[in-house]
Amino acid sequence: MRLPAAGRVAVLIPCYNESATVATVVRAFREHLPGAGIYVFDNNSQDDTSGVAARAGAVVRSVAYQGKGNVIRRMFADVEADVYVLVDGDDTYDASDAPRLVNKLLSDGLDMVVGARVSHEQAAYRAGHRLGNVMLTQFAAAIFGRSFTDMLSGYRVFSRRYVKSFPAHSSGFETETELAVHALELRMPVAELETAYSSRPEGSMSKLNTYRDGFRILLTIMKLFKAERPLLFFSIGFGICALASLLLALPLFSTYIHTGLVPRLPTALLCAALMLFGTMLLVCGIVLDTVTRGRSEAKRFAYLSVPATFTQDPRE
Repeated sequence: MRLPAAGRVAVLIPCYNESATVATVVRAFREHLPGAGIYVFDNNSQDDTSGVAARAGAVVRSVAYQGKGNVIRRMFADVEADVYVLVDGDDTYDASDAPRLVNKLLSDGLDMVVGARVSHEQAAYRAGHRLGNVMLTQFAAAIFGRSFTDMLSGYRVFSRRYVKSFPAHSSGFETETELAVHALELRMPVAELETAYSSRPEGSMSKLNTYRDGFRILLTIMKLFKAERPLLFFSIGFGICALASLLLALPLFSTYIHTGLVPRLPTALLCAALMLFGTMLLVCGIVLDTVTRGRSEAKRFAYLSVPATFTQDPRE
């Protein structure tokens, strides 16, 4: 496998208030990926991130809508390349691993390679973030049957086919989840390689909040479950409602068998309402499952409409 044209690698660096680190990141990737285009997308930074990045030699663009997901949407829409390297601008990822990730993508004809973070620094990878990552990863594995070990990594390499078919619905940090789900849903060829992860340099502040982003992860899990497996999601609701209805109805049936009367009419009405509501949930699940299948087919056609970047040379 080989890249069809020289200099068609783009390094995409989303930034918000990263003036302390962005120059180091730009220079490091320029050194390890010579000839690649380095793009810094500034998301309303209140410091001199744009100026520092420009002086370091990056192409700088601005994104008005706040949030990492909005920045990635703009990046994927505006930048034209064959291979895309996405990395955070906080200088926590190892630029020397970039050629290895790119080569893995090229040699195996993949659509995405995830840099799985490996770190022994407690400050670099906090326990709360590790727990949220594990929860989300295990849930995705339960839904799709396979997953990554680090779904929330900010270090990834993509093919053009992946980038130009990515729907980009998320607006914030949950975009990493969406990036992984897009590949898993369409069963794209993907891989994961370990890469060193270090703590932020002095003077650089993290934008993550353990509790706020943990809550977002929980919401993402629920949205993912409902969107990708609606029949199972709503069937669980149906099962809960039906079970509650039957348990409440048992004493009523017992009384009716012995006396022929239904003295607790409100309970009887509640049982009937619960069963009807559960049935409605089940019908919603069946309908949405059909819609989801159609949506998946549309995503697949959008993916296939982009020509493959890599072609096998028969002489190789």
